[in-house]
Amino acid sequence: MSDRAIFLDKDGTLIDDVPFNVDPARIRLAAGAAEGLPRLQAAGFRLIVISNQSGVAHGFFGEDALEAVQDRLRELLAEIGVVLDGFFYCPHHPEGVVPQYAVACECRKPRPGRIVSAARECGIALGESWFIGDILDDVEAGRRAGCRTVLIDNGNETEWKRSPWRWPDLVARDLNEAGRLITAVSARPGELSRIGGNR
Repeated sequence: MSDRAIFLDKDGTLIDDVPFNVDPARIRLAAGAAEGLPRLQAAGFRLIVISNQSGVAHGFFGEDALEAVQDRLRELLAEIGVVLDGFFYCPHHPEGVVPQYAVACECRKPRPGRIVSAARECGIALGESWFIGDILDDVEAGRRAGCRTVLIDNGNETEWKRSPWRWPDLVARDLNEAGRLITAVSARPGELSRIGGNR
């Protein structure tokens, strides 16, 4: 089994962003997923979701609701011939209303804790892996964990607060383009500088 992974943010990256949605009937794969994810898995990457789920801390839904979400994601990915190798989430938020979840933690992006623990559990080499997300918090989490990163520039990042951790290696329009870029870089390591990361 491969020790390389694509870590994927869920809402706005893997699926269309519907805030605090846990209704499986409303879950739709995001643009480019049906093309990009099979390409990445065929290139030897395992696919692992890393998601902030502060709706738990805010009392909008319980952790048990996320089981149906995970099941639906696996169904949708199976329809495009892709296996989901892991689903990990952070239920915390420091301003939550559910006491056991209203904490500052190491697993809420932009902290890297959930990525690191998922990599340990799944036997992933972080230095050989990528994190794909639609906001700079995803980029920061991925870089802090030791991954290379892709920002899906689809309009979901609106603040653009920069720091040395918040510059992606690559920028893509959607998961299809992200898949093409990552596989190009993986096939030819020198390709990263040629195709222009951090644009």
